[in-house]
Amino acid sequence: MSSTAQETLRRVFGYDAFRGAQEAVIESVIAGRDALVIMPTGGGKSLCYQIPALLRAGAGLVVSPLIALMQDQVAALHEAGVEAGFLNSSQTDEEQRDVVRQLRDGKLQLLYVAPERLANGSTRALLREVPLSVIAIDEAHCVSQWGHDFRQEYLQLGELKTLFPGVPRMALTATATRLTRNEIVERLALDDPGIFVSPFDRPNISYLVQPKTDAKRQLLKFLQGHRKEAGIVYCLSRKKTESTADWLFAQGYNALPYHAGLASHVRSEHQRRFLNEDAVIIVATIAFGMGIDKPDVRFVAHLDLPKSMESYYQETGRAGRDGEPADAWMVYGLQDVVRLRQMLDDSDANEEFKRHERQKLDALLGWCEVTGCRRRPLLEYFGDQPENDCGNCDGCLTPVRTWEGTEAAQKLLSAVYRTGQRFGAAHVIDVLAGKTTDKVRQHGHTELSVFGIGSEFDATVWRSVIRQLIVRGYLRSDAERFGALVLTEQSRGLLRGEVTVQFREDPKRPATVRTSASSGPAIAPQHAGMWDALRSCRQKLASEHDVPPYVIFHDKTLQQMLIDRPQNEADLLEISGVGQTKLDRYGAHFLEVLRDPAHARS
Repeated sequence: MSSTAQETLRRVFGYDAFRGAQEAVIESVIAGRDALVIMPTGGGKSLCYQIPALLRAGAGLVVSPLIALMQDQVAALHEAGVEAGFLNSSQTDEEQRDVVRQLRDGKLQLLYVAPERLANGSTRALLREVPLSVIAIDEAHCVSQWGHDFRQEYLQLGELKTLFPGVPRMALTATATRLTRNEIVERLALDDPGIFVSPFDRPNISYLVQPKTDAKRQLLKFLQGHRKEAGIVYCLSRKKTESTADWLFAQGYNALPYHAGLASHVRSEHQRRFLNEDAVIIVATIAFGMGIDKPDVRFVAHLDLPKSMESYYQETGRAGRDGEPADAWMVYGLQDVVRLRQMLDDSDANEEFKRHERQKLDALLGWCEVTGCRRRPLLEYFGDQPENDCGNCDGCLTPVRTWEGTEAAQKLLSAVYRTGQRFGAAHVIDVLAGKTTDKVRQHGHTELSVFGIGSEFDATVWRSVIRQLIVRGYLRSDAERFGALVLTEQSRGLLRGEVTVQFREDPKRPATVRTSASSGPAIAPQHAGMWDALRSCRQKLASEHDVPPYVIFHDKTLQQMLIDRPQNEADLLEISGVGQTKLDRYGAHFLEVLRDPAHARS
C-alpha cells in the first residue's frame, strides 16, 4: 500500500491502520482494476471507494439506492474536510444546480447519485463532461434477481462499462451468496474483477431466537436489558409497526414508527431523531435501515420472521457497527411461516423465482430450529467455515434439549389426514386434545379414532410439533385453503415408521441477555464527569453543524480521549478518529473540556 493512501487514512479520517481487506481493495482499485467487495456491515466498505476517489484524478461517482445513505455519508465527508455532494429528489432546483456547477468546476471529489438518476440521459451527459476517478455501486446485491432486495433500476448499471471506459468500477455489498456474487459480476459487466470476500462473522452480536408465545410480553422482557439504548424493531406490516410503536411508547420507551406509507416529512423526522438522539427505538418495516450508518444501535429485534437468511443477516447487521456488544433478538411462530408462504404463493412472480424464494425461506426456518451453536450454520450459509462454537448465541448460552418425537409426529399427521387435510393448526390440535368445540362437533370429529389421542401434550407443544414438521417438509400449509395443513410425500415414511424424528424442546426461559444502565459503553464511576462533559461537547457541536453526534466523533474516539487525556493538538491528533480537519474544527473545544480542572479529576 502506498504511503499516500496511508497518509490519507491518517490525515483525513484519523485512523492509523486499515482493517481486514480494505488495504488490498484500495490498492487494486487505485491500480485501475474492477472489484467486487463483500464486506459485513461495519467493516468499512465506504473507505474502499472514498480513498481511491481522493487519490485518483477526477471525481468519484457513488451509486446508492437511498437518499438517507447519501446525506449521511456526504455530511460525514464534509466534517472530514472532503468536498462531496449528491443529486437526489430531496434537493431544490437551485441546490442541484449548485452541485452541478461544483462538479463541472472540478471542485467535487465525490458525487452520490441514485441508480434511477443515472439512467437519465442528461445525468449521463453531465458525467461524460467530467473525468471520473472511480465508480462505486453500493448495495450491489440489488442487481441480482436471486438477491434479497432486487431493484429493476440496477439492471442498467452494466452500461457504465461502455459509457465510461477505463474507469475502474466497484460493486460493494454486505450480503451475497456465491450465486448472487456471480450474478453481480455478470450483470454489472465487471472486467476480471478482484474478488474480496471478508469473513461474515460479527462476533460482537449475540443471536437470540425464541418461539413466539406472547410477542409483546417477550419483547418487553428483552427490552429490560436495553432501557436506555437505541435499537430497531422490525415488523412485517405497516399497521403492526404503528401499533407496536404506540404500545412501546405507552410502556415508557421513546419509540417511533417508520414505514413507506408514512408521509415523507414524518419519515424524515423520525429518522433524524433516531440518528441524533439517544435511546430512540425505531419500529419499522424493511423500508428502514439500509444505508443507516448509526454506529451505536445496541439491538435489532424481529417480531416477525424476515424472508430469508440474507434479509436476516442484513437487518441484524445494523446492530453494533461500533464493535461493542449488541443483540439480534427474534421471535417466530407457526403463523409467521404460514403468512410468508401465503404471500409468496399469492405473488405474481414466476415459478422459478417462487421455488428459489421457498428454498431461502426454508433455510431460515431450518436455522431457527437448530439445536446447537446458532452462529456456525449462519456463517456456513454464506460460505464461511468456523472451526468452533461461538459461545455468544442462545444455542451456546442455553443449549436446548431434544426429545424423541416420532410417535407424536405420527399422531399429528394422522389427525391431519383423518380430518381431511382441510383444517388449520388450531382445529387439528383441538381434535388431538379431545376438545368438544362447536367446530369439532359440527364436523363429526368426536367420532374419529384420533380424537383425544394427543391429550398428553398441551397446545404449546403441539404448535411446536407442527412448526417443526413444516420446517422439515413433513407438512405444508395450503395457502389456497386458508392455511389448511396438508401432508407431503415425505409424510408417508414417517407415518409408516420408516424414519424417526427428534424435536427441539422449546426453552422455558429465554437466554440471558446483556443488561445496561445507560446508553453507550460502560464508564467507571470516577470517569463519569469527564465522559458526560465530552458527550455534551459533542452534542453541542453536532447541533451547531446539524449532523448526528457520531459524525463529529464516535464513542470509541471519546473513550480514547477519556483514557489518554490529550492536553494539546499533537496529542489529540494521535487519537483514533481525529483527522486534521476535525482537529482544526473541533480540537480547541475538546481540549478545553479535557483541560478543565473540574473534569480533570474525574
